[in-house]
Amino acid sequence: MSDILIGKGELPVRLLGKYGNRHGLVAGATGTGKSVTLMVMAEGFSRLGVPVVMADVKGDIAGLAMPGTTNEKISARVQQIGVEGYANEASPVVFWDLYGKLGHPLRTTVSEVGPALMSRMLELNDTQSGVMDIAFKLADDHGLLLLDLDDLRALLNFTTENKAEISKQYGLVSPQSVAAIQRALLRLEQDGGEQFFGEPALQLADLMRQDMSGRGVVNLIAADQLILRPRLYSSFLLWLLSELFETLPEVGDLDVPKLVFFFDEAHLLFDDCPPVLKQRVEQVVRLIRSKGVGVYFCSQNPDDVPDEVLGQLGNRVQHALRAFTPRDQKAVRTAAETFVQNPKLDVARVIGELGVGEALVSMLQDKGVPMPVERALIAPPRCRMGAITEAERALVRSRSPVGGKYDTAVNRESAFEMLAKRAEQAAAPEAPAGKAPAPAPQAEAKTPSKLDEFLWGTKRRQGAVEAAAKSATRTVANGIGRQILRGLLGGLLGGKR
Repeated sequence: MSDILIGKGELPVRLLGKYGNRHGLVAGATGTGKSVTLMVMAEGFSRLGVPVVMADVKGDIAGLAMPGTTNEKISARVQQIGVEGYANEASPVVFWDLYGKLGHPLRTTVSEVGPALMSRMLELNDTQSGVMDIAFKLADDHGLLLLDLDDLRALLNFTTENKAEISKQYGLVSPQSVAAIQRALLRLEQDGGEQFFGEPALQLADLMRQDMSGRGVVNLIAADQLILRPRLYSSFLLWLLSELFETLPEVGDLDVPKLVFFFDEAHLLFDDCPPVLKQRVEQVVRLIRSKGVGVYFCSQNPDDVPDEVLGQLGNRVQHALRAFTPRDQKAVRTAAETFVQNPKLDVARVIGELGVGEALVSMLQDKGVPMPVERALIAPPRCRMGAITEAERALVRSRSPVGGKYDTAVNRESAFEMLAKRAEQAAAPEAPAGKAPAPAPQAEAKTPSKLDEFLWGTKRRQGAVEAAAKSATRTVANGIGRQILRGLLGGLLGGKR
């Protein structure tokens, strides 16, 4: 049977595989057992053959990679819940890390991220974001590959040096705004964010693997340092979710999802979030279901997630909340109101009485109808409930099927090298007067601008380097089905300004 045993109240509570793509929420105060619930769900999906992507904020989720140990307490709970075939075992795990320390480096290109999401990462204001839009459009129009932060920095310098011409074609460019962006890039670089941008870029197929036995691979993203930069953390996960949305085909409802995505510390996504971004996130969450992806938010309070998104989450696990403050009391009421009521339970009261390892649970049942809320004991995971050692992590990494592909960075010719080469050629002395003239170029529809003359030569001749660069640009664009600088998230904050 394609389901996951979450726990047991009066009856066993199961998450049905065919409704795993209807999304979910795991909420509760610190120390109430949310991490263990996430482990149970992740290894459950893995046993169903479903790959999982989740962030490991505290380092304890890494225990999925190691088999657990049985003690009297666990044995008693297994017997009480009636877990069939319980045995200690590890899940197939691949470790990832934006900083490349605790896992394989996770990289993407600046172009893939797009100007809007890059502006959010850098915490730019509207004026500075407008300049970022112009820089990306300039790169797209002139075939300049933006792969890493050096490319973006070189492009911004070029924008300042040619601000008069660029302002005529694209809109006003302020040197002060460019300087502010450069300072923000420096801060991002100092925080280690530059390692996120470059090649080889992540291929989504590598997040959707199964092992030799058909179990889904659990992709754990180390986030203990990343979480210290909330906007970078939330923007990265949002970028990843958007790439899944844009890349995967429509598949409708399947027996089990193609991928499950866990978004821990979900409140960071919505803190100081513009209304248009909230609206787009709600649209992505609603529509990505038909692509076979389930999204599960994890946070302390249900009201950390906007109502528009909360309404899309069909599978709910609510751990204890302590109503010490007015905000806590409001969160308790919100949690109680989001469940299908059970006449045998006073939900608002029970939420404050739950012990560690207990939760109020409601899952979608036959025909997608949510079950009445149950007070349930959460089933124990089969993996280790806790952190792993450096040696154990190194052993898991050494067995990874993708280590050879991502562990070594590649730096090919892109905007930084191209602009530097053009600057050298522009500064070089002119050819002797007696030298034979170059072949006349083919006629063009419009007169080259000063920018064109600088970038591609006065006669608009296209040398081997330029041809290769433009060809690569077209290849990238065609391969991902869009212009080089736009992803789904490229328009989330309003697109062009």
